[in-house]
Amino acid sequence: MRIGTGYDVHAFVMDRKLIMGGVEIPHHKGLAGHSDADVLTHAVMDALLGAAGLGDIGSLFPDSDPAYQGINSMILLRQVVDLMKDHQYRIEYMDTVIIAQRPRMAPFIERMRKNLASSMNIEESRINIKATTTENLGFEGREEGIAAQAVVLLQE
Repeated sequence: MRIGTGYDVHAFVMDRKLIMGGVEIPHHKGLAGHSDADVLTHAVMDALLGAAGLGDIGSLFPDSDPAYQGINSMILLRQVVDLMKDHQYRIEYMDTVIIAQRPRMAPFIERMRKNLASSMNIEESRINIKATTTENLGFEGREEGIAAQAVVLLQE
């Protein structure tokens, strides 16, 4: 068994869609980033890569590469999952948390689980997604951005 953790954060910006776990969330701001800035999916990818000892998403998909400009993070996740298969790892379980004051994530969590499960080719029961606020503390509480954390368990 191998365990990996992932963390990602992006700042809010105007004139951009807010994407979380492959789901477009209605909000007046989106997140800044080279790709679609899906912090949940980015945290998941980093957790997978960390558990496998294969670096991080920045080394695999550098933001200096124009090929990844605006790319859907679900496409990148599928590539990471293929890499897990190439190294003969099986995803046993994943637990995640989205940290945001607003917008509320609860109405979208089941769709996020479906998207992640589909992209990772695993059962939804192997994925847990939680959301929390910071009670108006920190950059998330001031609504300056969103963070996400993920923990994964891989079977060798």
